[in-house]
Amino acid sequence: MNNQMELTFFALAENEAFARMVISAFLVQANPTVSVLSEVRTAVSEAVTNAVVHAYERDGGKVVMRATLGKERVDIEVEDFGRGIADIQQAMQPFFTTQPDQERTGMGFALMQSFMDEVKVVSSPGCGTSVRMSKRLGDEAE
Repeated sequence: MNNQMELTFFALAENEAFARMVISAFLVQANPTVSVLSEVRTAVSEAVTNAVVHAYERDGGKVVMRATLGKERVDIEVEDFGRGIADIQQAMQPFFTTQPDQERTGMGFALMQSFMDEVKVVSSPGCGTSVRMSKRLGDEAE
């Protein structure tokens, strides 16, 4: 049987650490390796940071993190309801950033892709973005 969770929080920078802790606590029941846990935490951190930094301007908004934990994998979705991404392919290119003046590296999606087995981004301008990620757990993930 799969376990599921859903968490809604405000798009505030300090909630990025909160999201990392929540996904860590959720994954503990699967007894992941330290490496797998670290990789998932980093990917979630990057997805939440993207939502906080890019989805909303000054008004803020909400971010929803959902996760499903099975015997062999974890599926995670980080969703916002902000401005969306006009060109997903361009946004996923390493070093691409819409905020170079704020010292953004443009490596968020690249990090997610390097740490997770699968990353899919669905977005619509003006409607928000959903980042869906999957990671195998257990011996085959090492």
